[in-house]
Amino acid sequence: MADRSPEEPISDDVWEKFVRDSESDIRASAPKEPSARARMVAGRLREQEARGESPGGWRTGPVSGERGGRGTRRRVWGVVGLVAAIAVAVVAVRPSVIPGDPFGTAGGPGAEASPLPAETAAPTAPPAAADPERPTPARPFAGSPALAWADGAAGIVPPKAKTVGSLSKAQVEQALEQTKKLLVDANLDPATLRGERPETALGLIEPRQTSLLGRLDTALRTPDQKHDPLSMFSRFDPDELRLAGDVVKTRGRMTFKAGDQASVVVHADYTFVYPLVRPDDSAHEVARTIVRRVLDVEVSDPAKYRVTPGKLMIRRYDQEIGNSACDVYDGYLHPNFPSSEPTGAAPSGPTTDPYDRSKDIDADTSKECGVVSRT
Repeated sequence: MADRSPEEPISDDVWEKFVRDSESDIRASAPKEPSARARMVAGRLREQEARGESPGGWRTGPVSGERGGRGTRRRVWGVVGLVAAIAVAVVAVRPSVIPGDPFGTAGGPGAEASPLPAETAAPTAPPAAADPERPTPARPFAGSPALAWADGAAGIVPPKAKTVGSLSKAQVEQALEQTKKLLVDANLDPATLRGERPETALGLIEPRQTSLLGRLDTALRTPDQKHDPLSMFSRFDPDELRLAGDVVKTRGRMTFKAGDQASVVVHADYTFVYPLVRPDDSAHEVARTIVRRVLDVEVSDPAKYRVTPGKLMIRRYDQEIGNSACDVYDGYLHPNFPSSEPTGAAPSGPTTDPYDRSKDIDADTSKECGVVSRT
């Protein structure tokens, strides 16, 4: 290599080639032995320092008394120092090049979120915005707050039972477990989601509630605007949609208190997030429908009231549905996909966040169909 004076600038072409070659060397060598180059450089520096040949700093000009070849050598040492600096920069930007992920950064934006603790009280605000990732069939909850929610029935955790009035702890515990069983069959059971009759959920309802059971039966057989099975059950047309995977995300809470009729009243408030694809999956698109349900059930002491032991008296059932066609009453939920034209009537109501659990559900069923801010 020809001698070059220390003051002579490096051309842009030479500099760019050097950076490319240095980055290439780093990528090729880092996974095999990330610290070998550093040890080699440190050893050579110590040897040179012992000989009194410690180099000057990069871009600092020559050490006093050095000229010609010394400048070239100093530049070589500066290059080695720059290579180490580039290595540090690459690790800072792409820590995955170091084996073993010592900084705990493996996965990057696509990594699964840490699961949230169980919800024990109403949140004070909506969940923060998630990474703006588009969902895929492989990662159907990407970009959604539900990524950190529990899977299916694991997200329905009844509170610890205790004696309520004349009802024993065991009776209260049964009421809580039966409430969970109803929620699971109505919103998570694969057969129910495919549009089949939710026999388990129906069988848990107090048989004396003949009016309610009659309405639900009509809604399941011949749905219309006044008899809509979606008021209590989540259902999708299997000819139109299927779940993306086998997981529905769930978040919510269950509480109980003493009722007026020697009873325990169980209050359940849960949100279910359904990732869906079309059967042919040709576009590899995922749409998410979000359903929030509020359910109040009552269990009275059978020793004091004419009730059926082990059955639930339904006192309230409300729902809010995000990303489903407006004014379609065929008994199924119809999410809108990014590449498809919306079906049903155009939304005319306000924009809401379907993940916002900090507010009570709006029980006004006459409210206009609105727009969701995210899915």
